Amino acid sequence: MHAQILKANEADEYYFDEGCFILELSNTPADPDVSIARARVKPGVTTQLHRLSGAIERYVMLAGKALVEIGELPPQALSVGDVVIIPPQCPQRITNTGTDDLVFLAVCSPRFTRDVYEALS
Repeated sequence: MHAQILKANEADEYYFDEGCFILELSNTPADPDVSIARARVKPGVTTQLHRLSGAIERYVMLAGKALVEIGELPPQALSVGDVVIIPPQCPQRITNTGTDDLVFLAVCSPRFTRDVYEALS
C-alpha cells in the first residue's frame, strides 16, 4: 500500500438492487482491510433485508432521517452523526423516513465484495 488521495466521481454512482444508490469511495484489493461507500436511499424506500458474511459493516449517518433494523434489536430512529455497527451474519435493513435523500457511509471490514452479500427477502 502507498499514500494516495482518492477523488469521488459522482458519475460512478450506481443503483444496487438492494434498493439504494452506491458510490464506492474506496474499495480495492490493494486495501483489503476496509471499504468505504456512500449509500443514498430515496425518501420512503426500505432497503432489502440482507446480511453480510464475514464482514463487519458500519453506517455513519451523513444526511436525512432513518429507521434501522439490525438483528434482534428493536427498530431504531437515526439522524445525522449516528453510527450503527453491524456484526457479520446480522440481518439488516434501513428505511428513509425523511423527505430528502438519506445519505450514509457504509464502512466494511474486511472490504465489501458482492460475494459477502446475502439477500434475505
